[in-house]
Amino acid sequence: MLSKRAKYVAVLVVAGAVSLSACGLPTFAAGPAPAAPSAQVPETGSAGLSLLAGTAKAHNATAKTGDWATGSDGTANTADQNVARKWVQLKASQAGALDPVVVNGAGLTLYRFDKDTAKPSVSNCNGDCAKTWPPLTVAPGGRIFLAGVPKSKVGTVKRDDGSLQVTIGGWPVYRFAKDTKPGDAKGQGVGGTWFGITPNGQKAGTETGDGNGDAQDGSTQPTESADSAVLFDDKNFSDDGASQGVAGPGCKNVARRDVTSSISASGSLKLWSGQNCTGKSLVINGDVADLGEVGFDNAVESVFFG
Repeated sequence: MLSKRAKYVAVLVVAGAVSLSACGLPTFAAGPAPAAPSAQVPETGSAGLSLLAGTAKAHNATAKTGDWATGSDGTANTADQNVARKWVQLKASQAGALDPVVVNGAGLTLYRFDKDTAKPSVSNCNGDCAKTWPPLTVAPGGRIFLAGVPKSKVGTVKRDDGSLQVTIGGWPVYRFAKDTKPGDAKGQGVGGTWFGITPNGQKAGTETGDGNGDAQDGSTQPTESADSAVLFDDKNFSDDGASQGVAGPGCKNVARRDVTSSISASGSLKLWSGQNCTGKSLVINGDVADLGEVGFDNAVESVFFG
């Protein structure tokens, strides 16, 4: 399952009652509505793109924009591209037998094409091909929300028409026009050249993964410290439940305690089972899709950044 593929580094420590003068209460509102970390400083990539840990919903993205935009036929295929390119979401998920596979903000499966190249990134699907396989494009200065996809693997490549196509592991990313709802993976294996794409840019649903790219060797773990995180009540970064944001520096108590089952962060941080960074602790590097897998489900009361 996806949760078993979540990468983490765990350190379990039992600490005494430690009082940190730098600790303070977070400024995020509690309650069922998702709350993004207002103090989060987005990672700025190529073309001025903002790479943000967490989902579009957790960051309160505007309805009917980005991956949620639809057109006259009610699908993304006819959406106004100026609206659709405001933001995209890359989330590690499952679609049928593909586990893990990356999906967009609408839950639609994302794909890669064997006739493209990753080093350098080049898209060879244009014209009629791009009508069947719409490229995942984002506007310069747009936002890319990441949940379970390593920031280091995400980039863009300029297409023949000048638009910016999102890449994962160097591979240009596409939708399949015949996929219309979450869980569809009708494009898998088409022509022997189209495959769902994994969080590291590999081929989803194949035993060998990929013969034309980097191996999934765990080298994508972030090494820098996170300055913020999105905590999800449900595992696998699900938007079905509530979420809350927390941002550093230093020790921060979370607004809603003992409810977190997954976490999205762009770097390392330490979770604590008690307020003011006391009790049992867990060091993570980046996203964790299921805190139950590391013995920390519904246990987070504070977070230390730095």
